[in-house]
Amino acid sequence: MLKYYVADAFADAVFEGNPAGVCVLDEWIPLETMDKIAVENNLSETAFAVKEGANTYGLRWFTPGGEIDLCGHATLATAYILFRFVETNSKILHFDTKKCNHHLTVEKKDDILMMDFPTIAPRKFEYADYMTEALGVKPSEVWCTDRDMLFVFDSEEEVRNMAPDFSKIKEFPHGLSAYVTALSDEYDFVARAFWPKININEDPVCGAMYCTLIPFWRERIGKDSMIARQVSPRGGTVYCEYLGGRVKISGRGALYSAGNLFVDTE
Repeated sequence: MLKYYVADAFADAVFEGNPAGVCVLDEWIPLETMDKIAVENNLSETAFAVKEGANTYGLRWFTPGGEIDLCGHATLATAYILFRFVETNSKILHFDTKKCNHHLTVEKKDDILMMDFPTIAPRKFEYADYMTEALGVKPSEVWCTDRDMLFVFDSEEEVRNMAPDFSKIKEFPHGLSAYVTALSDEYDFVARAFWPKININEDPVCGAMYCTLIPFWRERIGKDSMIARQVSPRGGTVYCEYLGGRVKISGRGALYSAGNLFVDTE
């Protein structure tokens, strides 16, 4: 039996932001079991954490399509659960991720959780017609990282009203995900994140995306501190800070459920 929680990350209340499953383990269970739990939960990510030292946890994230190398919202959800139920007197948590050996920290200030993540700056990518066919709107610019695609649009309305063809995004020859973004009148910028290649059509709030969007928009608007809004149907607010080689990605959490998983962990 495993203790299991669901928390909404980047949410001011339940039913906003991005829900993540969180399992706090006494020791690591088989990868196959973690994969099956993520599939059964059918959330965009389920996080698994094991205490390794004072305020320090090993961390893995699984999507319904397998383990992933970096995830923001499930890290925030894990920290929210640990601060609330386990590390109740702590103000900072350290996470050593097991797939790509990132060292991440989450600091608690009142009800805001501030994640310290690596900067992942994008580079220019050549436009192709299949991108417009998939997204339904022609981007003004195309960028990429080693893992993801970034599409820039001229207006917030184009991003908000976009109705992409996920089957066509799934066939993109480059990029595990497709990020779309534009400047905003109310916020500094808006964004959405599509992940059909790992069986997530749209991620409600994708924390890892801001590792790329923060340095990108900082170069455009000249601000180290920004407020972004993920304009998915659920929506979520992300507080952003550029620190050079690192970024701070911050938001609130909300508890949706707590219970037990009756699974064989042998």
